[in-house]
Amino acid sequence: MADVFGMLRDAVLAVGNGEDRFTMKRGSFSYRETVRSRTALVRGEDESLSDGVRMKFRDPESEASVSLLLRREGERVRLTAELPEGHGWDRFWLTLPADPEEHIYGCGEEYSVLDLKGEAVRIWVAEHQNSDRIGRKLIREKLLGKRPERILRFSRYESYYAQPTFVSSRRFYVHAEVSTYAVFDFRRPESTTLCFREPPALYAESAEDFPTLSERLTALLGRQPPMPDWTFDGAILAVQGGTAEAERKLAAALEAGAKVCGVWSQDWCGCRRTGFGYQVMWNWVWDRELYPELDERIRAWRERGVRFLGYINPFLALEKELYAYAAERGYCVKDREGKDYLVTITTFPAAMIDFTNPEAYAWYKDIIKNNLIGLGLGGWMADFGEYLPVDAVLYSGEDPAAVHNRWPAIWARMNREAIEECGVQDEVFFFTRAGFTGTAAASPMMWTGDQHVDWSADDGLPSVIPATLSLAMSGLAVTHSDVGGYTTVMHMRRTKELLLRWEEMNVFSPLMRFHEGNQPDNNVQFDGDGELLAQLKRTTLRRAALGPYLRALAAEAAERGIPVMRPLFYHYDEIPAYTEKTEYLLGRDLLVAPVLKEGAVSRAVYLPEDTWVRLGTGDIYGGGVFTVDAPVGQPPVFLRRDSEWFETLIDI
Repeated sequence: MADVFGMLRDAVLAVGNGEDRFTMKRGSFSYRETVRSRTALVRGEDESLSDGVRMKFRDPESEASVSLLLRREGERVRLTAELPEGHGWDRFWLTLPADPEEHIYGCGEEYSVLDLKGEAVRIWVAEHQNSDRIGRKLIREKLLGKRPERILRFSRYESYYAQPTFVSSRRFYVHAEVSTYAVFDFRRPESTTLCFREPPALYAESAEDFPTLSERLTALLGRQPPMPDWTFDGAILAVQGGTAEAERKLAAALEAGAKVCGVWSQDWCGCRRTGFGYQVMWNWVWDRELYPELDERIRAWRERGVRFLGYINPFLALEKELYAYAAERGYCVKDREGKDYLVTITTFPAAMIDFTNPEAYAWYKDIIKNNLIGLGLGGWMADFGEYLPVDAVLYSGEDPAAVHNRWPAIWARMNREAIEECGVQDEVFFFTRAGFTGTAAASPMMWTGDQHVDWSADDGLPSVIPATLSLAMSGLAVTHSDVGGYTTVMHMRRTKELLLRWEEMNVFSPLMRFHEGNQPDNNVQFDGDGELLAQLKRTTLRRAALGPYLRALAAEAAERGIPVMRPLFYHYDEIPAYTEKTEYLLGRDLLVAPVLKEGAVSRAVYLPEDTWVRLGTGDIYGGGVFTVDAPVGQPPVFLRRDSEWFETLIDI
């Protein structure tokens, strides 16, 4: 195993001062830094301790003494800093030795890159869908044509889920116990530099294999609560537009023979039509006009094995009654003039509830308990969480720059508490997109956010796989994506082929949930024609047949923190496996190689050394690279011949 104690003992420390400047636009952050000073500390003689060592440093300018305490806590190693009183530093650079040949994973959710070696990663939660970047992309496509394989420079990406945790291919993790802005710099082959805005505090641990490493990492960070059993029984359809429309679309799916376990209607609380599309009215009260008799239909659908799901986020629509109530009582995040801080979301402003106000927190949690759970919802999308401005004023008096990263974890915790306090955790769940340290312990399900309804490697269908695998290596065991993607703008439209390919991929994920997108009328939907309904029947029946296997994987995730969807290197120590980001393992025994290119009817598949049987054809393969036929409806999925699940899975 890797010697993490020795690695941290070889740490080099520098301190200094600087200034951060953040500018937020629609949840995306422009960041500028001015470093005014940086001083490399001089290493002195170590002091041995009963459980570790005190590493002594000296500031050559002020002669101030600094210590890093490195202690063993069982298999885990912990490093903390001892600083002189009144030190005045706000920058800390901790440089660790690295292996030039190693691969690096994690840091939350990364969409275009799986192996982070050679990159510098910002640890700062933000809106991944940067509106300016999207606009430039679409203009280029108009002028130069589509280039779906084109990937932007890594430095231009932001992420909904950022976490100060990385995992090495040498089978160890390092987690920083910090909450402020940080940078994990893996650009130098022989060293890794972690830059913090607060004194460093690290945990590190190694293991003989990746499953054990995941188990140890999630023992530190917390494990996702288990999903309700009914979620494995079929697909969750996305339907909006009212009770009658939900009933009509559900009936069409069931009449086609599809296996449906849920109907998800984001607009249960009303809608607004904007230049961006069909959007939810952010007033978390049942819209009785749009959804008449919804309470009765929820009960009737449930008797047929179909749950009803909704939507909520931490914002309130300014024109509705919940905001009026919150504003009167001072429940919203404030600006520096003492007014409610209004944040522009796509095309409209909204107010954000101040989670640091205990009274506001309890009121919002009661909304979830009474208006969602009380209505009978079986689940909901708990959206956003990454928008806290750094120039806001919080009830607690805390610096929002120190709270910003923790905000989505607080939001997830509120949702979890509401479910547990109502005693419905075996029947009700929620899914979140934003996250930080602490989110995993609260959120039973992540989703990969607002992918484009296209084939682009950095924002569309292909981006789902590296995003999921990087979350898996960050301790998030249960993740899924919107079937069909979400973002529809300008000339971008969801095609039938894209929906079919996304659908056949998401059969092999922890949750199969569709999305209509922000412009439903411009996107192909699951009931668009007979072929689509026939495909829905095939995929959802296959999904239900996978139920026993998925339940076993979900139980393993809840008990041990082992991810349901895994990178190939997780079980195969082969050079190509460490950089493969277009395939994944579903558990130990299924290898999934989705078709990710428009118009493709075959694809090259890398199979690690093992004996594999292709589902649907029975063809047998050993290890190697093979080009296989893959028309729509026949995604390349391979079952390990020695699997204990072989007889159960071979005919799905």
